[in-house]
Amino acid sequence: MDKKYGKTEQEPYITGAGEEKKSFGKSAPKRGGSRPNNFDTRDKYERGSLKYGKRPGTENREDKNKSFVQKRRLTKLDKDIHKDTIRLNKYIANSGICSRREADDLIIQGLVEVNGKVITEMGYQVQKTDKVVFDGQNITPEKPVYVLLNKPKGYISTTKDDKARKTVMDLVANASPYRLFPVGRLDRSTTGVILLTNDGHMTKKLTHPSFDAKKIYHVTLDKKLTHEDMKLIAEGIRLDEGVAVVDQISFIEGKPKNEVGIEIHIGWNRVIRRIFQRLGYEVEALDRVMFAGLTKKNIKRGHWRILTELEVNNLKML
Repeated sequence: MDKKYGKTEQEPYITGAGEEKKSFGKSAPKRGGSRPNNFDTRDKYERGSLKYGKRPGTENREDKNKSFVQKRRLTKLDKDIHKDTIRLNKYIANSGICSRREADDLIIQGLVEVNGKVITEMGYQVQKTDKVVFDGQNITPEKPVYVLLNKPKGYISTTKDDKARKTVMDLVANASPYRLFPVGRLDRSTTGVILLTNDGHMTKKLTHPSFDAKKIYHVTLDKKLTHEDMKLIAEGIRLDEGVAVVDQISFIEGKPKNEVGIEIHIGWNRVIRRIFQRLGYEVEALDRVMFAGLTKKNIKRGHWRILTELEVNNLKML
């Protein structure tokens, strides 16, 4: 029995041991099989809706609670930044290598150097300017920060622009006391979810092709997409870099036939737009509704939020 795709943006489909992949409705078949084809990117969690168990008037209370948690996290980060010294175990933990307790064990074992000297003293204080080395690599005391932004149209996904155009950094200027970097890119006309972080390892992981970070887009075309062309896209369109592999594609439930949902893993430049252009279509609107399991649910266009610990752990387990 086919499951209609996308009753939530959070869990587009589930694959379990011994189960078939429950995908998004009646879609164009790939070679050797068929796939259903209903793709609903609508958010089922309507704020203030009794249908989903919320009482009227609780929205402001929830927003205040979320705002309080965000401010508390940022205040804690700000305090750490303005301290002259920091305990060595916290320095190591903030770098993302391990927990403080595990850092104590590394220090006792003589695996950490400060300014070229092995330190085994518990509670040792280091300055921010000190050179700390673990396992032959320099480390920094910045605590990893992960910011999820719902990017609006008209912003480019770079840290700065020589032409003085608006960048995503303008939108997250108050999100962190540390310098953040966008994970991957969305072109200026594309909207939707984008992650920004100071965690270089996470950035490298999520942008490297071998990790297959899943991305889902809501595409609006200048005309109706034919079933024949949908099948061609599902089978793979040849572009300059090679064959563009599309994991799933289908029409969006309740929408005109010029609106489709498409899921990919590849990260080629403007790949979605080029796929449709190869078949004579122009993409009028492109919105990324999911990236690596993260959705823009409850984030207004142009707004951001800090990832929860659970979301960060999920990213690390990818």
